Amino acid sequence: MQQALINLAYLASVVLLIVGLKRLSSPAIARSGNFIAAMGMGLGILVTMLIPLGSGDNNYILILIGLAVGSSIGLILSKRVQMTAMPELVSLFNGLGGACAVTISLLELFQYQEIFTGEIVGDVNMGKHFTTLLTIFIGGIAFTGSILAYGKLAGKVSDKHPAALSYLNIVFLLVLLALIGYRVISPDASFMIPWIILGISLIYGLTFVQPIGSADMPVVISLLNAFTGIAAALAGIVYENQVMFIGGILVGSSGTILTVLMCQAMNRSLFNVIIGGFGGSSKKGEDDEEKVAVEATLNDVAILCRYADRVIMVPGYGMAVAQAQKTCKELDNLLTGFGVDVKYAVHPVAGRMPGHMNVLLAEADVPYPSLLDMDDANSLIPDTQVCLIIGANDVVNPAALEDSSSPIYGMPILEVFKCGQVIVLKRSMNTGYSGIENPLFFKSNTKMLFGDAKSSLQNLISEIRELG
Repeated sequence: MQQALINLAYLASVVLLIVGLKRLSSPAIARSGNFIAAMGMGLGILVTMLIPLGSGDNNYILILIGLAVGSSIGLILSKRVQMTAMPELVSLFNGLGGACAVTISLLELFQYQEIFTGEIVGDVNMGKHFTTLLTIFIGGIAFTGSILAYGKLAGKVSDKHPAALSYLNIVFLLVLLALIGYRVISPDASFMIPWIILGISLIYGLTFVQPIGSADMPVVISLLNAFTGIAAALAGIVYENQVMFIGGILVGSSGTILTVLMCQAMNRSLFNVIIGGFGGSSKKGEDDEEKVAVEATLNDVAILCRYADRVIMVPGYGMAVAQAQKTCKELDNLLTGFGVDVKYAVHPVAGRMPGHMNVLLAEADVPYPSLLDMDDANSLIPDTQVCLIIGANDVVNPAALEDSSSPIYGMPILEVFKCGQVIVLKRSMNTGYSGIENPLFFKSNTKMLFGDAKSSLQNLISEIRELG
């Protein structure tokens, strides 16, 4: 009866996780989805704590201390983090998930082999032993890879693409697979081997992520998230815990699906992302030196927006940096009051992580129906009078369609150059995250409004109000 109740509670926990994950697919119900998934995880933890171990050695005090410390750190970091730094926080949390999988796998190894003498003190199951070593391998990559991704997102680590790393990674991978195979065949071999596997895995996580360009970090975060999920699922197999196993599968599969979707949104293969070192500059024509961007005045932009039938705002990372999402909503409310149809065009890879712009706009109470995906936005843009580009760059770069020498050539973009008038809000003429020049700035229907995005929007709002 007790086992039946435990299994029923685990089933309820899994159902909550699945329902919560499903609701995360829509910004309109994502908040409730997050809460439901948290309830599912909480129930899973509670049930696991209540399972008797047989020996009576339930270390509830240590478990509760760990939960309290971890929860406190997570709560404090989550409340203090700026929305611009949310991708970095997600990357850190993801790395800690990988570290957790590594830790519990090492503890499992300690259960049957003395660390120093190598003496076998417990039963060895070849399948479980292989799974444990695989968890150390994948979890180690997820941990250090996520930490390095955090450093790149935060601008603390520069992009370097040594060609030798590609060959070194192949060597690391072959050595790791050989060591794992040897250890599985000879489980009584020195305990130094699992430590070597862990050490190389941690290094491999760094060498795996380092060659990948910073502009591809959203894809890398998603991929590493999938790795963490796989590591958690493998750990669930080791400990025969259904919630850990199914939860890991859900995270791993969703991370994999998201990675594939983001690669499709950039019209690139995952292999190209991993080895491509996205970034740089396209070839310049002979007349590039003569290109001049036209600067707009606030009055010009105010008149265009006030008397337009439709205005489409295109948010990017610059909006996040300026924390201008609420100012965008204020401008939206003002223009809507004058009868202007205001929409938001959100590119799948805008910002620094999947859904970054959606989260920011939801925080500003922008209604979900006002958010257009790329295809819907591109169908409306030709009939739109004004497109406001608020801190976006690469996702509106026409070089993706026009310049076959560009690193982003073939990437689907928001085709704002087809709009009646494009207004680009930027601090300067600097390139975007990928380091590629944007020819949109020099087109005849584009004008630049220089300055901090939030301040520019606030001034624009004041100018429109004066027009009446």
